[in-house]
Amino acid sequence: MKSTQTIAALVVAASAVLGGCASTTQPANNGSYSNPVSASAGYGTIESIQVTRSEGQTNGTGAVVGGIVGALVGNQVGSGSGRTAATVAGAVGGAVVGNKVEANRNAGSGQDLYQINVRLENGETRTIVQDSVYDLRVGNRVRLVDGRVYRY
Repeated sequence: MKSTQTIAALVVAASAVLGGCASTTQPANNGSYSNPVSASAGYGTIESIQVTRSEGQTNGTGAVVGGIVGALVGNQVGSGSGRTAATVAGAVGGAVVGNKVEANRNAGSGQDLYQINVRLENGETRTIVQDSVYDLRVGNRVRLVDGRVYRY
């Protein structure tokens, strides 16, 4: 009975710790990504456009499930304090593996982002990363407003 309570306490503690590690960041500016320096308006010319791919994100679900499964498997090993150590090791190992599995599963769900290098009229170069380029091409005169590039 005592080992069941210990396992339950370990699972709850591991879930709380791993839940705190979950990332829930959302893109700012309706899906646009920008360099913090580029928040002001300016005019310039596009020097280059490169396509990049964002990585799949994890939300911690894989780590929690992996931790629970790992704790259950670890609990089947040994007895006494050895069993407790195996349970903890199984929970930690399962959490790591579960998080990696979730990241691999979400790897294909990344989106294309466009890195746009703009030479401003004052000679300064800015790099803006946004989710689309619409009708933007290298050599276009553009306007930078709040971290986005617009043709004018």
